[in-house]
Amino acid sequence: METKNVFKELKHDLPASIVVFFVAVPLCLGIALASGAPMFAGIIAGIVGGIVVGMASGSTLGVSGPAAGLAVIVLTSISTLNGSWEMFLTAVVLAGIFQLILGYVKAGFVAFFFPSSVIKGMLTGIGLLIILKQIPHAFGWDKDLEGDDAFLQPDGQNTISEIFRALEYVAPGAFLIAIVSLAILILWDRVLIKRHKIFQLIQAPIVVVFFGIAMNYLYQNGTLNFSLAADQVVSIPVPNDISEFMRQFTFPDFSAIANAEVWKIAFVIAIVASLETLLSVEATDKLDPKKRVTPTNRELLAQGLGNVVSGLIGGLPITQVIVRSSANINFGGKTKMSAILHGIFLLISAFTIAGILNMIPLASLAAILLMVGYKLAKPSLFIQMYRQGWEQFVPFTTTVIAILASNLLMGISLGLGLGLFYTLRHSYRNSHHMKDVVTTEEGHEIHHLVLAEEVSFFNKASVVKALGSIPENSQVIIDCTKSKSIAYDVVELIKDYSINAKTKNITVEKINFIEPLN
Repeated sequence: METKNVFKELKHDLPASIVVFFVAVPLCLGIALASGAPMFAGIIAGIVGGIVVGMASGSTLGVSGPAAGLAVIVLTSISTLNGSWEMFLTAVVLAGIFQLILGYVKAGFVAFFFPSSVIKGMLTGIGLLIILKQIPHAFGWDKDLEGDDAFLQPDGQNTISEIFRALEYVAPGAFLIAIVSLAILILWDRVLIKRHKIFQLIQAPIVVVFFGIAMNYLYQNGTLNFSLAADQVVSIPVPNDISEFMRQFTFPDFSAIANAEVWKIAFVIAIVASLETLLSVEATDKLDPKKRVTPTNRELLAQGLGNVVSGLIGGLPITQVIVRSSANINFGGKTKMSAILHGIFLLISAFTIAGILNMIPLASLAAILLMVGYKLAKPSLFIQMYRQGWEQFVPFTTTVIAILASNLLMGISLGLGLGLFYTLRHSYRNSHHMKDVVTTEEGHEIHHLVLAEEVSFFNKASVVKALGSIPENSQVIIDCTKSKSIAYDVVELIKDYSINAKTKNITVEKINFIEPLN
């Protein structure tokens, strides 16, 4: 990253980094809380994800930090280790080492096996999930933790029922802030940004955050007859001095390295974190206006380094995160400097302005995220995918629904399953083609079957069907001239057919066919 390029795009990256910073603060805290980890561990992960991973990554617009998809794994892992946070940190360090190994052996190619329809479904599902999860925060009902993306909640509620509960417990002060904030965002995006350059320089989310702080201040001094509860504003630890700040960092217990459970946990974290990162990389590249391609092996190396550092100083596991990445793109980020700056802001703010950050209403942040969610899940995308046919629309909608009804990994898995189904269906259909039947003067039919360039085991059924349709007293030519690879099962099938065809008085001629070794 050249210094010249950094300063060239700083006018875009700086406002975007501030937006990402404001979005990241409650997410880092919410994920830490959902993970059963110290609150500051989420902030540490955000700092490392921004600065360390940001500098090492080849992703131009991706932003890394603690991920909601790992929250349940972290929670159960800490319990497995008898509640020892220090032992868990050892597992995080080992997970980072595993990721470094994956990067060095070039395992990043896995990212290219995710179908476009599934990636678009993931982005749309996350967009709808953001909207559904932020509605309760906009109403002031904040029982659903910020950053918790699961459908079923520990309190027995789910994503949908939580919204209806929120309607019963609307906090007028929070709702007023959310509505006005959303109006500011829409007005800025649709009208003001086109009127004057000043509105392009000053991003609407920054205005919304300061508006929220001002409203909260007016509530507290009694100017406006509303109030916000403690769980309706950002809440991060406020250190009194540098020594108290430093005590929030925790170090791993490396004596736990002999514990087999620690290694199991490390392996699971490495695999899940790597998959989430690769998915986010593919999705972020699709959102990138310049359509740049992130080097996936370098990304695994960067994430591995980030997890090693995060584990060493007391942070949660890290992945590239699509919510923060999409916010970065939507609000003008141009280079990875925006991700690095957001990490620097997290570090500085955790020590200097934690008290001011604790004045930010979650309703303000909910409005910003509602806009991010809408931009990810525009209704026009559903129409576009439908027009592309069932092969694109079915995996797309399945991924969306499964993400909303379960979680991110389940949605991706089902979408990939359907993508594989259509791939096999294509393979079944494209194993061969039959030329027009020629009839000799004697009245015998000549059937010409031309095998495809690649004939796999999955094509066996279609070849059997084609050969089985050839009538008695015919001649069949099995042409392998174009084939570079024919699965052993298909080769054996053709050999057996040649023998069996004699019973039907079918003459078999094979061109460029390689007989299997007995």
